[in-house]
Amino acid sequence: MTIKELEPQTIWRNFYLLTQVPRPSGHLEKIQNFLLEWAKQHGIEAFKDGAENIVMRKPATPGMENRKTATLQAHMDMVPQKTDDSRHNFETDPIETYIDGDWVKARGTTLGSDDGMGVAAIMAVMESTSLQHGPLEALITADEETCMYGVNHLTADTLKGDILLNIDNETMGEFVIGSAGGVNINATLKYQEVEPEETDVAVRVTLKGLRGGHSGLEINEGRANANKLMARFVRQAIIDDAARLATWTGGNMRNAIPRTAQVTLCLPEDNLEDLNDLARYCQNVFADEFRGVEDGIELTVENIPRPAKIVPEEIQDNIVDALMACHDGVLRYIPSIPSVVETSSNLGIVNIGNGGEASILILARSSNETMMEYIQEMQESCFSMAGMKVEYGGQYGAWQPNFDSPITATMVKVYRDVFGEEAKVQVCHAGLECSIIGGVYPHMDLVSFGPTLRSPHTPDERCNIPSVAKFWTFLQALLKEIPVKA
Repeated sequence: MTIKELEPQTIWRNFYLLTQVPRPSGHLEKIQNFLLEWAKQHGIEAFKDGAENIVMRKPATPGMENRKTATLQAHMDMVPQKTDDSRHNFETDPIETYIDGDWVKARGTTLGSDDGMGVAAIMAVMESTSLQHGPLEALITADEETCMYGVNHLTADTLKGDILLNIDNETMGEFVIGSAGGVNINATLKYQEVEPEETDVAVRVTLKGLRGGHSGLEINEGRANANKLMARFVRQAIIDDAARLATWTGGNMRNAIPRTAQVTLCLPEDNLEDLNDLARYCQNVFADEFRGVEDGIELTVENIPRPAKIVPEEIQDNIVDALMACHDGVLRYIPSIPSVVETSSNLGIVNIGNGGEASILILARSSNETMMEYIQEMQESCFSMAGMKVEYGGQYGAWQPNFDSPITATMVKVYRDVFGEEAKVQVCHAGLECSIIGGVYPHMDLVSFGPTLRSPHTPDERCNIPSVAKFWTFLQALLKEIPVKA
């Protein structure tokens, strides 16, 4: 069986179509053209706005024109992560899916159910001729995973909705009414490279086999960060074996916990055996520290030709010290809701070398404004002491919960009526676009929900099949109960 045959076919068929269109963040022309052409073929009003978002509209079912306009919202881009042995090209290749029991997975890559499931649900609603609903529109946003470009450039005259139904939550039966804000912390430094000692040899050290994860949803699970572990190894190699750093690459997405890191080191040949011993020692230490959480940690050393240039010793020491010292992981839980992370940071990307440039990117999150300022200042202080320039970008505020949300109350009632059970209303640590959309459209009543996904932003990403059917049943019932206009 293929995913196109799964029930409800209207969602899985559209999700399959999305897997055939490359759509990594930053490369969205193909998916934008696909969505516009798909809408044209189905007679659906659609256009691309000035912020690279796709907007669709559908009139109300006859007799339901007096309902509030509901805006269904999801993002079109996906996080491009793959296993070490995968040769997948996210800019050209389709995602290869398979069914494993109750789950849909991808072979060696992220699945793209974050947020392809939201887009597929929108497509199913828009093409349906049997659903009962009031006026509908859809907002499918651009580059949510990298900088929230689409919503950050959304204008106040684009949407007509009174209610925003964000389909980007990862647990069925959970309605999210608040989320953390976030900011990219960029530390950079340009330096004049120097030549290594002529008698030195060179090695490539690779750390791999980590689980990675979503830096909002899974930051509290104690998973290892490849950049932080590599910093421990490199610092000790400098102290014990007179190692010199030439290059460092670790992580590739700000919002994904890094799964791999790789450095090029130069060192005296007499110290090579000790370096190999250090690598074996560190691998054993890391495996012991993360036992039960990380089961596949590998730290390998490979002899390579000596590079022509390396990092100056003082700059090397300062940057490695900063990487050791910078905060990574959970900083604080919400005092009044101790099960939910309030403030965290993810040492997402490290690039050192490449012609004398060092670049470090951290994504910090918090639902508390003053704690957000604190973690920014903490990281800035750390990297400023290393002589690096620190800048902020991609900042978005927290989505403050509205516990009196009318649409949430309606959803709770519909969920109880349909399934005979209670839904869970909560806030989350992951960054959602609702905070920004609510700033542009302050009259909107906002809520986030969706089918069950696990391990987004990693090659272990999977979508729960029974939850998709339950989600579709709920969404159909909800659209019938959208309140009338005041």
